[in-house]
Amino acid sequence: MDSITANDSLIHFNNTCYSSLNDYLAERNFSKIFILVDENTHQYCLPIFLEKLETETTLEIIEIESGEINKNIDTCVGVWDTLSELDADRKSLMINIGGGVITDLGGFVACTFKRGISYVNVPTTLLSMVDASVGGKTGVDLGHLKNQIGVISNPDLVLIDTQYLNTLPKNQMRSGLAEMLKHGLITGPVYWSKFEDLSKLSLDDLDGLIHESIEIKKNVVEEDPFEDGLRKTLNFGHTLGHAIESYFLSSPNKTTLLHGEAVVVGMILACYISSELTGFPMEKTNAIKSLLTSYYGKVSIDKSEYGTITELLKYDKKNNHGNINFVLLEDIGKHKIDCLVDNQIIIDAFDYYAK
Repeated sequence: MDSITANDSLIHFNNTCYSSLNDYLAERNFSKIFILVDENTHQYCLPIFLEKLETETTLEIIEIESGEINKNIDTCVGVWDTLSELDADRKSLMINIGGGVITDLGGFVACTFKRGISYVNVPTTLLSMVDASVGGKTGVDLGHLKNQIGVISNPDLVLIDTQYLNTLPKNQMRSGLAEMLKHGLITGPVYWSKFEDLSKLSLDDLDGLIHESIEIKKNVVEEDPFEDGLRKTLNFGHTLGHAIESYFLSSPNKTTLLHGEAVVVGMILACYISSELTGFPMEKTNAIKSLLTSYYGKVSIDKSEYGTITELLKYDKKNNHGNINFVLLEDIGKHKIDCLVDNQIIIDAFDYYAK
């Protein structure tokens, strides 16, 4: 697959990843290389990566605990302290090997340590390959509130090696697929139609679909790097999806949802709201709901929880001037940003999802 240039990043695929990385390391002469992993990528992915790495530069491995619950400023402090203790300087390189938690947090650590050191992302989950690989969004959560702290800063390289997907459990694959489905809904029926029978998708299909998904996001981000307009469409399903994810993350009696699992619920809700407000055909909303729930199942959300979830909407990053702004659809591939939605319609959407 051809490499992709996205703003200041070069995105390489499969075998091209490692020759490109080794050339980059030879050219840049870094003082030290720090590799950030969690316990899972340390065990399953790091050995694959190190086997392909060609460098005489000193390597240091930094491991953090996995999971969204650890994507916080305390973890960053721990990594910053470790970098200092291991004599990292401004000519050091950070390589982040993992899912979105690792690449978001590692990128944030890198671009703030000593006012910024170079970094490379090696996403190892489907979600991080198609979502976190493009756009330069780095950062951490503030308590249970998603991605409240961060900066936009692009890695030098992103290495997409789909053999890492063989290490993933099924729920992580489904979580990443949700972002690709979102790309289909906001882009148009041609890409969306490739997902209309999810039971037939294979890992062989995924290589091309991942490349296409990254191209879709890259085109959006290049046109609107700072989310002033078009880039907001990438948040389709995320306004309520993030609120649901945050609620499940902070509730001791709830099983934590993966990002994509929450976004799937958010997309169904957003389709219903679109049918009510922007003319999105209800038959398409019903078809999307049927497709997504047949693959992802239903998340149990009680009526008594609707109010708490909607209260969390006020923390959404797209909000301004006290308004909660939704991305809605007029049709597949035809979107409308900065839509205001009455609370009753949101409640109706939850009721529709629960039916």
